[in-house]
Amino acid sequence: MTSLTVNSQTLDFQIDPQTPLLWALRDGANLTGSKYGCGTGECGACMVLVDGVATASCTLLLGEAEGLSITTIEGLSKDGSHPMQLAMLAEGAVQCGFCTPGIVIAGAALLARNADPAEFDIKAALTNLCRCGTYPRLVRAVQHAGRIARGLEPVQKMEAVPALKQG
Repeated sequence: MTSLTVNSQTLDFQIDPQTPLLWALRDGANLTGSKYGCGTGECGACMVLVDGVATASCTLLLGEAEGLSITTIEGLSKDGSHPMQLAMLAEGAVQCGFCTPGIVIAGAALLARNADPAEFDIKAALTNLCRCGTYPRLVRAVQHAGRIARGLEPVQKMEAVPALKQG
C-alpha cells in the first residue's frame, strides 16, 4: 500500500507502486482534473504540484511519490478563488479546457516562487501545450494573477469554468 498526502488528505492506494501517479489520482482517487495528453511529460496536461513544484504526473510513479504532498487542480482551491483561476477567466484564457488544469498548476507554482514574474519567466515556466493557441492570453493571465496575489488588483469572482476546478 502506498500512502500520499493529496489535497491535504492522507490517501492510501492499493495500486501497483509502478503505476504512474496520474492514473492513481484519476482511477484510484477519482481526481480527474489532471489529463492524459502525451504520456511523456512534454505537454503539461497532467501537471500537479509535488511538494509545491509543478510536476508531470504521467512520468512520476506512485511509489516514487510516497510520502510527498500532492496538490491537484481540485485541491488548489475549493471555490475557484486561487488568483490563477480568477485571472484565467478574467483574461479569457480558457478555450476548450483540456490544458487548463495543467496551465493553472504551472502558473500557481511560478507565482508561489515569484509573484511578479517577467514575461520571459512566464514563458519559461508555462511549457504546457495549448492546442487552442491562447499563449498571449496565458501570459496576461499569469501577470494578472500576480497582481491579484500582490494585492494590486481587486479579486473579482466570475462564474466558474469546471476545468478550472476539476475535470
